[in-house]
Amino acid sequence: MALKGNLRDFSTTQLFNLINLARKTGTLAIETKQSQARLCFKGGKLIYATMDGQEDRLATILLRAGKISEDTARTIRAQSDIKNDKELAALLINANYVTQDDIVQSVRNHNLNMVYKLFSWSDGAFRFEPALLPLEDRITLPIDLENIIMEGSRRLKESERLQEEIPDLDKALRFTDRPDVRMRTINLTVEEWRVVSFINPRNTIRQIAQYNNMSEFQIRRIVYGLLQAGLVELVQPEGVAAPKKPSASAATGAEDARARTPMTARKPAIKRNVVQRLIDRIREI
Repeated sequence: MALKGNLRDFSTTQLFNLINLARKTGTLAIETKQSQARLCFKGGKLIYATMDGQEDRLATILLRAGKISEDTARTIRAQSDIKNDKELAALLINANYVTQDDIVQSVRNHNLNMVYKLFSWSDGAFRFEPALLPLEDRITLPIDLENIIMEGSRRLKESERLQEEIPDLDKALRFTDRPDVRMRTINLTVEEWRVVSFINPRNTIRQIAQYNNMSEFQIRRIVYGLLQAGLVELVQPEGVAAPKKPSASAATGAEDARARTPMTARKPAIKRNVVQRLIDRIREI
């Protein structure tokens, strides 16, 4: 018999605890007015996650993780003889495009990034279907729910704090006078380098996040770190006047207009010369 209810009465954390303690196997579907998610469990462990119909095939996951190039991903999608993701994984490993660890980490991070978003959902219908599992051609990895619950709760608190620190994602960033001097004591991750490569007063933080397929939590955390390190500062986007505080009626009208207008993410401009100087500085250390 399916378990169903609403997140108003039974939170994501409580759902995960129940699935974990009862060692449940099946699929949990959660739907809100804006989003929908589908999570699969086996023996109380998370094995698969997807959200809003997002492309979850292995080639796309590896491309987002930076493990393969766009040309490689395009070639893979054009190969009609590759039957499923498990076969693709074997081909990529044998051809030395990626390692087994690359695939495991990329799929694991993809699933976790989907799940952590759910901790901020406070409303939405859910339904758990016992014994229902993902398609056999998907790569599944068992992940302990205890760790997910702890990390998800921590991220929720951190997300609330980051939103207070950086409330407006429509601001832009620019480098301080000499960011390369501070690079001597800072090691940037791949994700941080991606953000750094698009820092330019013409690009908003939101645009940088969209182009790099990052959540609001991810981009806020990276920007906050760069701000604290003194590498960048918040500025008004070039060509955009500082907004005046709207009246209540104007604000309502603007929100309605945004709701009717689809969000498009244009590719931000890259300030390559600054990035190259930073990379050259790192190589000299």
